[in-house]
Amino acid sequence: MRVRVLGCSGAIAQGCRTTSFLLDDDVLVDAGTGVGDLTLDEMARVNHVLLTHAHLDHIACLPLMLDAVAARRLAAGAPPLQVHALPATIQALKTHVFNDHIWPDFTRLPHADTPLVNFTPIAVGQVLHLGGKAIEPLPAVHTVPAVGYAVAAPSGYWVFSGDTERNPTFWQRINQLPVALLVIETAFSNREQDLARRSLHLSPSTLAQELSQINPLPHHPRYPVYITHTKPAETGLIMEEIERFDASPSQPQHPSRDILWLSAGMVFEL
Repeated sequence: MRVRVLGCSGAIAQGCRTTSFLLDDDVLVDAGTGVGDLTLDEMARVNHVLLTHAHLDHIACLPLMLDAVAARRLAAGAPPLQVHALPATIQALKTHVFNDHIWPDFTRLPHADTPLVNFTPIAVGQVLHLGGKAIEPLPAVHTVPAVGYAVAAPSGYWVFSGDTERNPTFWQRINQLPVALLVIETAFSNREQDLARRSLHLSPSTLAQELSQINPLPHHPRYPVYITHTKPAETGLIMEEIERFDASPSQPQHPSRDILWLSAGMVFEL
């Protein structure tokens, strides 16, 4: 499986795109501003979109992408784009975006029986089979209903935390999986720790606590950890703080890990 990082920033700035990952060429995980770097042909090949939650930085390009490829999909007789999300996320999109005020209701266009998009509700723990990929929604702890995802690949699971704060249930589940690579958010630096806590995001100090929950048993393979969703103005400080705690692990049974900054344009073959 090929994972292409389209966007992984916590906000926009020059060279910064918000969250979106392309799995092979037909599945998007989130639809932030990174989707805008796809060509029209690439966008037209996407058949499934998996959303973590309804916040704008994760859904901003979904309505724009639909508009961009509508004529191509209709001319080709393509089925509706399938958007998979929690019921609360779907309701938020219908109420606040696809409502004929902010954006046309593509669930009824061009006709109710031939729409451009269908919304499919998902649940944590359910295994989805999309485009030949097995994908499991994982629990997340955020200010709105949210999930992460674990995607099976030949070399192990690609795991994405989504937007989350402390989340023991998440670690309980991924400790049961042969993880190949973990992408986890750390939106704020330690100086913004109170804001991170209120907005239910991680800071380096809470990230250290979270990573200590990774199974430390010798037979449990280690895997790289990639940091996503950093605020552009704080990225350098966040990574310095992470490097500091990673170089001096507080507990011998939890040694330092391979922690790296994720950036748009990265491609992983799993």
